[in-house]
Amino acid sequence: MATPGDAERFDLVILGCGPAGEKAAAQAAFFGKRVAVVEREPEPGGAGVHTGTLPSKTLRETAIYLSGHRSRSLYGVAISLEPDATVPRLMARKKAIARAESGRIRANLDRHGVSYFRGAGRFTDAHTVEVVGAEGSRLLHGDFILLATGSRPRRPPEIDFDDELIHDSDEILTITQLPRSLTILGAGVIGCEYACMFAALGVEVVLADTRPDILPFLDKGIVARLTRAMEALGVRFELGVSWGKIARTGDRITTELKGREPLVTEQLLFAAGRTGNADTLQLERVGLEMDKRGYVPVDAAYRTKVPHILAAGDAIGFPALASVSMEQGRVAVCHAFGFEYKKAVAELMPYGVYTIPEVSAVGETEETCRERGIDYVVGEALYRDNARGQITGDLEGVTKLVVRASDRLVLGVHVIGERASELVHIGQAVIQLGGKVDVFIDMVFNHPTLSESYKYAAYQCLGALAARGRS
Repeated sequence: MATPGDAERFDLVILGCGPAGEKAAAQAAFFGKRVAVVEREPEPGGAGVHTGTLPSKTLRETAIYLSGHRSRSLYGVAISLEPDATVPRLMARKKAIARAESGRIRANLDRHGVSYFRGAGRFTDAHTVEVVGAEGSRLLHGDFILLATGSRPRRPPEIDFDDELIHDSDEILTITQLPRSLTILGAGVIGCEYACMFAALGVEVVLADTRPDILPFLDKGIVARLTRAMEALGVRFELGVSWGKIARTGDRITTELKGREPLVTEQLLFAAGRTGNADTLQLERVGLEMDKRGYVPVDAAYRTKVPHILAAGDAIGFPALASVSMEQGRVAVCHAFGFEYKKAVAELMPYGVYTIPEVSAVGETEETCRERGIDYVVGEALYRDNARGQITGDLEGVTKLVVRASDRLVLGVHVIGERASELVHIGQAVIQLGGKVDVFIDMVFNHPTLSESYKYAAYQCLGALAARGRS
């Protein structure tokens, strides 16, 4: 039997090769550290590449294309989905995309000289990890160890996920046939995204949540527009309601709602929460434990209570965004080794919600300004008044600016519509640099572009400020 003395030694051992693990490995190796990455799945990339982010966005693009969503306002084109369409056919590009991204990750690790080990890792002591794979086990010693094991969908024990008609948000992409109707429990980001995708594909979707509103972290005006757009797609909302027993009745799933009629649909997607994957690491051997939601607690430097053991990404919980996880991994190793390169994740974090239409936001909302006592004005520019919006057929999109009245600083940017998750970064750069709304007035934008909407939203802000001066 191998002992810790037999372990191969590394400056850093990383458990998990999703967004946080990959970027942490490359960062440490770039500065000359000897790094090992352990991944239990067949290919690197984590849930973002194989079960979540990229696969779901593949289905979204397929849904938009096959439903004719982008062309309806342009030419009156009626595109219908084949009645026998299967999800595997709709997801035909998934494997190619995952293969390409996994290949990119492997190439990145190779380029930085990172050692890659396939197998399940677990602690044997505070500096030693045992990796159990197809070819047996081996021991790795790390001066520092980073937990980047990600998360998985939460599965309440009272729900029978063994039933072929009941799914979590990973499983839903493996179904073979589109259901005619679908209940989605949980109207967070994942639930709203899947509701839009399936509704666009002609599925009757009911979206239920215990909260009275969807996506409460977004600007309420933007949420109202998104809600109307989802209803136009055919999504039915059951909000502010608790669900009870979920059971199969023949070839249907019945979900009891407290105080309302039960929901009866062909299939059900449970999308209410996720939990961390660190429960397989035998944390108790090193004096660590997860919190009640299954996440690993850390401090501002991403250290656990055992200082040389770090954690980042979905393993630590909120915000559980791939973009932020990458930065957390980089920051964690910079703190660990004393690199001056990057010591904090930027406070200004953009959100991208890939609903139909997509939504993206960064900075303050009207609601947070009121809560903080900030005097503000807003300006909105409609895509329908934008030449590119007319060309693309997106007549419902909006670019919205939140600007501090006292000095005209841009505090928030909120976009709903085509390319929202790309457009938001223009505003993010201005906020990050402490820019005033005047920047958008002074800028020359390509024409025709959706980016021009920033200029006209800025004019509205200046108009609102001028009106105050006249009153």
